[in-house]
Amino acid sequence: MNAEKLAARPQSGIGDDLQRHYALTLGRDDAGCSHHYLYQALVLTVRDRLVAQWRVTRERYQREPVKAVNYLSLEFLMGRSLNNALLNLDIQPGVREALQAWACDLEAVEDEELDAGLGNGGLGRLAACFLDSCATMSLPVTGYGIRYEYGMFHQRIENGYQVEFPDRWLRHGNPWEIECPEFTRRVLFGGRTEFYRESDGSQRARWVDTHDVLAIPYDIPVPGYRNGTVNTLRLWKAEATDEFDLEEFNAGSYTDAVAAKNQAEQITMVLYPNDASEAGKELRLRQQYFLASASLQDVLQQWIARRGNDFSEFAAHNAFQLNDTHPTVAVPELMRLLMDLHGLDWDRAWAITTGTMAYTNHTLLPEALEVWSVSLFGELLPRLLDIIYEINARFLGEVADRWPGDIERQARMSLIQEAPEPVVRMAYLGIVGSHSVNGVAALHTQLLKQGLFRDFHAFSPEKFNNKTNGVTPRRWLAHCNPRLKALLSDTVGNAWIGNLEQLAALAPRAGDAAFTERFLAVKRDNKRDLAELVERECGIRFDLDMMFDVQVKRIHEYKRQLLNVLHVIHVYDRVQRGDTDGLHPRCVLIGGKAAPGYAMAKRIIKLVNNVATVVNRDPRMRDWLRIAFVPDYRVSTMEVICPGTDLSEQISTAGKEASGTGNMKFMMNGAVTIGTLDGANIEIREAVGEDNFFLFGLTATEVEAARQSCDPSAIIAGDEDLARVVNLLECGHFNLLEGGIFEPVCAALRAPGDPWMTAADFRSYVDAQRRVDASFADRRAWGRMSVLNTAFSGRFSSDRTIAQYRDEIWRTRALPVSAHSPGVGPAVGGAAP
Repeated sequence: MNAEKLAARPQSGIGDDLQRHYALTLGRDDAGCSHHYLYQALVLTVRDRLVAQWRVTRERYQREPVKAVNYLSLEFLMGRSLNNALLNLDIQPGVREALQAWACDLEAVEDEELDAGLGNGGLGRLAACFLDSCATMSLPVTGYGIRYEYGMFHQRIENGYQVEFPDRWLRHGNPWEIECPEFTRRVLFGGRTEFYRESDGSQRARWVDTHDVLAIPYDIPVPGYRNGTVNTLRLWKAEATDEFDLEEFNAGSYTDAVAAKNQAEQITMVLYPNDASEAGKELRLRQQYFLASASLQDVLQQWIARRGNDFSEFAAHNAFQLNDTHPTVAVPELMRLLMDLHGLDWDRAWAITTGTMAYTNHTLLPEALEVWSVSLFGELLPRLLDIIYEINARFLGEVADRWPGDIERQARMSLIQEAPEPVVRMAYLGIVGSHSVNGVAALHTQLLKQGLFRDFHAFSPEKFNNKTNGVTPRRWLAHCNPRLKALLSDTVGNAWIGNLEQLAALAPRAGDAAFTERFLAVKRDNKRDLAELVERECGIRFDLDMMFDVQVKRIHEYKRQLLNVLHVIHVYDRVQRGDTDGLHPRCVLIGGKAAPGYAMAKRIIKLVNNVATVVNRDPRMRDWLRIAFVPDYRVSTMEVICPGTDLSEQISTAGKEASGTGNMKFMMNGAVTIGTLDGANIEIREAVGEDNFFLFGLTATEVEAARQSCDPSAIIAGDEDLARVVNLLECGHFNLLEGGIFEPVCAALRAPGDPWMTAADFRSYVDAQRRVDASFADRRAWGRMSVLNTAFSGRFSSDRTIAQYRDEIWRTRALPVSAHSPGVGPAVGGAAP
């Protein structure tokens, strides 16, 4: 079948193609049929159909003079691709039928796929959701990232402790990717800047004596939902310019001969090296520049291939979205490329740079805003440091013009923080070099403007805007929750998959007892799947009649897994004392990874596991409380967890979580949230109604006001329940044979001015959990809340978020591959005019 027919009819010939790839491409026979090779053959069969549509999509984009968007992110947490591709191509039935000839079900084949864990958490998963929405909305968007050899580490729990193991997700290759060596780019490091004069007297600069690395692109198709569009995720792999020095090798210096090759390949070896050491910092900066330089060169070369060296309309046809601070080095790099390689003067290059760059901030923690020492930056990227100093000088001149004599303000806003060891402030560089700076939730953006970036907001308020995050309903509802998908489609039609706002039609059904029962029956079946996962991974059996209370996310003090554990200990203590009035039995599930160098987060994981050991072995707890820590939390695990969750724990300290996206996934799947007024929780509560959200805790304003005067020890002493909990911790009840291991946790809990306000929010949290118990005991009331959470989740589709990026930042429009593509209607926001 030719490519055009395959693009138009992807469901045709699946069985024949599967057999052909298994027997001919992979050279296998029927004897000893392997799920691994069957998976490989199936991916190639599906990829053929994607590639056919991919080519049509590229040709469509090249014909139309529409602005192309390039999404630069150091993380893309894609997870598994097979089921998502089958859903978006609408070929699941054909694949299941083809697999019957192999006496194999689709789920067994899908389990052969390793998660593409090229991200640490929410940031990378958001980037993956955005790519899905861009393709579904037929927007000309290319993702640029790094092809890490080792992704997010595997986590095992040994004696309660997190132990990290390498995640070599590429050990069997990646059948989804296509190597494109013809688009290899050269990335420079080290060396020095050499200034010279042109014949017309103008001064120019060039970067010389560099140590170069090659960036090899690998392209992965990103299919839209049943619309014929397939966009591209381009990941860069680092390779040495020469395999090794043959003369040194022949002379016997084997190690020296391959040193350059090894150093080059280290750049893309491991996701986010631990930057506690100088070597880790250097490698991380290399990664960030490698991504930015290779990607910008790629876009510029594509422009030159079509338009030559005329950049007068470049900004009208190209946009760069910088996903957090990591790729903000793209600002000086684009200046370098335009000036040093393509001959533009400063003013023209700066107009193009600021006209194309847009920066998304993802954090409210000042310590998370990256800075690089001037000495390290100058050693690795000397030409870029020159440009940053020039950007800073010109910018501070504008600041001085606006606020004459305000030296303190100039120091606060300088891109270079003067100190005994001066540093480059990368977030400030992103703000100054971009035409748009956005936060990712309404509160987050407000706090950026009033706090971290208040001086910059005062200087250029028109730059700042909010784009509340969203998640793709294709993966996080239609794919991961097929039972609920069927019920929703049977009730309101299937157009919601491309336009989640249509689930609002469910709201009147929340009062329908028969529908609520069907909804809760789906939830129970999903809870059974989750219970099987917990028993398999943790050896703990969850009772389906108990509430499934879940907190899964990166382990961090501000996310307050500790507060959750304190409540678990409180419930344990109540049951021990026979005080079970008003309690509803619950199974608590906690999961997430701690950064390898984050000692307190790893100690909290140990505490969770020790508490689980004590609780689960106590026969008195069996009917009331169970707790488990699920190891190696990842995308495919979340696909089982979120459909089976009753209560979603979103309990971060107010003012610390930028947005959160796990809260949205749980909401879509009918979980009810207990949370603070933090991040997107605020907007979730607005959407679903305050009666369908369990609110507790200090507000962001109250947290700031209380921080200096907060005395946790006094709070503990004044709250009998909290005092009993802390006493159990401090007396060693949960570590009888491991003396003192939780002393740092107890000390942090009692620390004056505790920034996480754990003790301060305990009483409010416990009271909210009692309201949860009472509500869950009323099956009909809980079912109503659950239905309404799904019904009002439309605002949190990444389609809505991307529609706002499209219209308000990128100023681009949709390019449908075919006006008659199969599908379910336009995504939220439709096509831009």
